[in-house]
Amino acid sequence: MPTTAFHKSPAMTDLSRIQGPASAVTPTLEGRFYRPPLPDGYVLRPRLCEQLSAGLEGRLLLISAPAGFGKSSLAVEFCQSLPVHWQSLWLGLSSRDSDPGRFLERLLDGLQQYFPRLGAQALGLLKMRQRHQPFAFEEWLDGLLDELTVHLSPSAPLLLVLDDYHLAQGPVLDRCLQFFLNHLPDGLLVLVTSRQRPDWHLARLRLSRHLLELHEQDLRLTHEESLALLDRHSSSLRGEALDNLIRRSEGWVAGLRFWLLAVSEAGNEGDLPQGLHGGEGLIRDYLLEEVIDCLPPEVQGFLYDTAVQERFCSELCDAIREAHDSAEILRYLQSHQVFLVPLDEQGHWFRYHHLFSDLLRTRRSPNAMLSPASLHLRACRWFNAQGLLDEAVEQALRAGHLDVAANLVQNLSEEQLLAEQNVGMLLRWKMDLPDSLLISTPRLIVLYSWALGLACQLDAAEELSSHLSRFLPAPSATAQKSMLAQWLALSGIIARGRGNRELTQLYCREALESLPQKRYGQRLMCLSTLSNLAIVDADLWRARGLNRESLELAQRVGNPLFEALAHYDRARVLQARGETLRALDEVREGLQRLQGLAPQRLYAVRARLALHEGYLLVMRSQPEAGMLRLRAGVAEARACRDISVLIGHCVIANLEGRRGDFPKAFSELAEAERLMHIWDVPPIYYLAMITLVKCELWLAQGRTDLAEAWLTRLGQTYNGDQAAAAPEFHPQLPQHVELQQAALEAMRGQPEAARHRLETLARQSTENGRQMVAVMALTQQVPLLLDEGQAAVARAVFAQALQAACGGALQPFQRILDGYPDWTREQLNLAPNDLLKQSLCALLPPVAQRVSSETTHTCESLSGRELAVLQLIAQGFSNQEISNQLFISLHTVKTHASHINSKLGVERRTQAVARAQEMGLLG
Repeated sequence: MPTTAFHKSPAMTDLSRIQGPASAVTPTLEGRFYRPPLPDGYVLRPRLCEQLSAGLEGRLLLISAPAGFGKSSLAVEFCQSLPVHWQSLWLGLSSRDSDPGRFLERLLDGLQQYFPRLGAQALGLLKMRQRHQPFAFEEWLDGLLDELTVHLSPSAPLLLVLDDYHLAQGPVLDRCLQFFLNHLPDGLLVLVTSRQRPDWHLARLRLSRHLLELHEQDLRLTHEESLALLDRHSSSLRGEALDNLIRRSEGWVAGLRFWLLAVSEAGNEGDLPQGLHGGEGLIRDYLLEEVIDCLPPEVQGFLYDTAVQERFCSELCDAIREAHDSAEILRYLQSHQVFLVPLDEQGHWFRYHHLFSDLLRTRRSPNAMLSPASLHLRACRWFNAQGLLDEAVEQALRAGHLDVAANLVQNLSEEQLLAEQNVGMLLRWKMDLPDSLLISTPRLIVLYSWALGLACQLDAAEELSSHLSRFLPAPSATAQKSMLAQWLALSGIIARGRGNRELTQLYCREALESLPQKRYGQRLMCLSTLSNLAIVDADLWRARGLNRESLELAQRVGNPLFEALAHYDRARVLQARGETLRALDEVREGLQRLQGLAPQRLYAVRARLALHEGYLLVMRSQPEAGMLRLRAGVAEARACRDISVLIGHCVIANLEGRRGDFPKAFSELAEAERLMHIWDVPPIYYLAMITLVKCELWLAQGRTDLAEAWLTRLGQTYNGDQAAAAPEFHPQLPQHVELQQAALEAMRGQPEAARHRLETLARQSTENGRQMVAVMALTQQVPLLLDEGQAAVARAVFAQALQAACGGALQPFQRILDGYPDWTREQLNLAPNDLLKQSLCALLPPVAQRVSSETTHTCESLSGRELAVLQLIAQGFSNQEISNQLFISLHTVKTHASHINSKLGVERRTQAVARAQEMGLLG
């Protein structure tokens, strides 16, 4: 009901004395975990709190009763009466929480208020789910509960309150909560209020004494509590009339409160409608209608107009009513403590009691001038003006105006999407927009095609972008050229994802020639893609030129996100050239460009920079610092749904493998694979990367049969005559396959074949500027040469490795440093005294650690069987082959190998062999 002024009725005089003048408050999001206060005049019910306290050792407290029996108020009172060592988390539910994903997201958000490090990766995974994809909620919950178990403490238990569960209840959510209750960790208790009993296995919980339940009969006011409630409000009702009212109310809390409100509005009990005296019974819906009808017309109109909103503030109410008196009316409603539930401590955001909003929505005012759809549209405009795009789109969808929602989505520019590359929000909106609407305008097609392309859903992106042909010919030659150029740019990115280098170059080059200058975001994406492809083709000078062009364009338009992306691409080229220190500076320069942006926003480019910084720190032999940056990058990449998360998981798995923690390493790879599967990422993006890391782990474990089978397949795919283009996030994957093939040949007792492969790889890499690969190939040769007694050749190769590593890579030397410390020290003493030499010397073990008695002691501590196992390990036998040779079980072989590593103070088989040779145990 639109109004321009609020005319006070007699019942609303002196409103200014109820509360002070409304202060100007900037609209903010509601406190999502705010526990509402007890209503004014609430009668405490210690008898019920005592009953609930008896269930503190169980799993579930359930308060189920019809509307208006004080379920939520009792839950508030119980929270306030908890023992001092208890904590509580309040989740007020609404119909929006019927989506299990949204509910679990809110639940995890709430738990993070107490445990900030809980479920960072799980939350990102949940936000990225898509409606058309199955989501294993129980599997997700299982992982979260395992993690939660670590954080919870029985000395500081947590009560989780799910208020108004009936509003969100549904089959899928019921199953999720049933699983949650079945696996509830110690230190966590759930309290649920609901108008109906949830569809859970309550009998099982009751039999195991894990359930305490209060019903309608428990919650009915006793005679004394009813008297106390009426006396609190100075009711003059006495004698038979009082007894009749209490009897007719049947202990219904809301009934008595509404009767008191009606008395307050009427000013005299004698002026009440006859039905409210109890002569016709206290019928709930009838009473509600009579109470509402007793209110001034202006307040009634306000209630009907705002009831469609799940939350509201005075500014929003003014906007949807086109009035200026909403703050005053809200203060009037607050003073009666009946209709409103505060959602924050500032008293800015509210919702109605669900009992009222349900009735108001089903009983529209006969004088209403606006439909609910019109009210939602006004709210949509207000939320959009506040920059709350998510809520604006939702209001448009609730109004049934999908075209308005689509227009709002179109307000997001391609440049903003491509700069942030946080596609989660767009994909969530896509769940609510019909496909027919997504293809209704070229702008929506382009926007969502880019979102799908960045999310690596290549088939969907290609199918959607193909609908651009429906809008050809365009109204003008300029528009037609722009549309075709955008299609070319999209097609280039899709072709790169599929590993088609010819089409990638063709499309991206043509796009760069025809894209308008204002489409700088798409130009930058094409330049970045071509640079990546140039690394694959070993054309590092061309990659460098494309990087320079990208950075100049990003600086010209003044976009820090694109500048950071250009620095990231430049760092990758420098890293391929072996310039580790310069690459690290470039990464940090990119992160510096992002410092002025909102820290709470998520950016894919920041995730990529953090991941690359972590990798470079590992290459600088700083694994702990590298691990921290890798974990931070993984968390942000997951939240942005950016496939670069794959880099983080693979590097972390490699680190865990070097530490000898193979279960953790393979678990990291399994998580990466699971994530790629959930995100519908094509296997070409990730399968080769993950398989290559697995091969390295298998080799470290001595499982040469598995490694050989998969390295052969990888070699045929990426190093044959019809070799596929290397994956986007591992452009030098074919060369790393060769490195692992050489390691396999060395373990199989084929040192000459291994050396030949490494020599060829080092020579080719040096010629085309891939100095990082050259360093790895050269350092891998040195132990082979030393083991064959070719010390002079080893010295020459080591000198070449030092020259190739002048850019600062240290990690490739680690095996030589660990296995041949004295020899390495001698060679470094002959090398020029530069930063590389100093860094490598700092990684060598101190000479004092290696005393002669150590060898004797270790030799004596190794048993005869352990020495026999060690001899076979040195010959390159796998664990299974050692088992067959010595006629012992595979488990026994692994136990002996573990004891050998422990006694020799090493982590891997290769280190054990090197250490044993150094100590003369294998002579």
